[in-house]
Amino acid sequence: MALFEVQALTPRPEQPAWSFAIEAGEVLGVYGASGGGKSVLLKKLADLLEHDGEVTLNGEAQADVPARRWRAQVMLFAAETAWWEDTVRAHFKEEIDQAWLKTAFSALQLPEAMLDQPVAQLSSGEKQRLALIRGLQYQPQVLLLDEVTANLDPDTTHAVEDWVRDYLQERPACAVWVSHDADQLKRVATEQRQL
Repeated sequence: MALFEVQALTPRPEQPAWSFAIEAGEVLGVYGASGGGKSVLLKKLADLLEHDGEVTLNGEAQADVPARRWRAQVMLFAAETAWWEDTVRAHFKEEIDQAWLKTAFSALQLPEAMLDQPVAQLSSGEKQRLALIRGLQYQPQVLLLDEVTANLDPDTTHAVEDWVRDYLQERPACAVWVSHDADQLKRVATEQRQL
């Protein structure tokens, strides 16, 4: 039994059904034309949209898990990040592991002082990296990554790729990574599929 399995899920009605299995440490790279259903696929995997087929995590069916608990373990990281509080720190748990947080900020080339900045002062690239840290503080088992480095320069993109790769190796976790960057998918994906 794979960590994350999908059986006969249709991204869009006109498209063929998708089935795949991903083990811990693996990354399924997904590519295709803009508007082709990649983000829709990720939203269905995260239980944000109704769908056909079956999705399981550690053998447990998505349909049998409360949506909130599922989304904490199968977490979507969208290209456009959402922020609901005025400051960055307000988006983090009070009891967060400070050593882990320090390591995360360093790895993603962000100053720790940014925790106390207003969200409105952040660039889109800073928001993307902070959203990754914000999500990974909950230690999800499946990362659904939707163009998470789209606003980053090459050096910072590589830093994000390395950090995500380390996360997947250190925990029993895997990822579905959507990207328009073919070179990126060659670097990060253990398997690639076109949608």
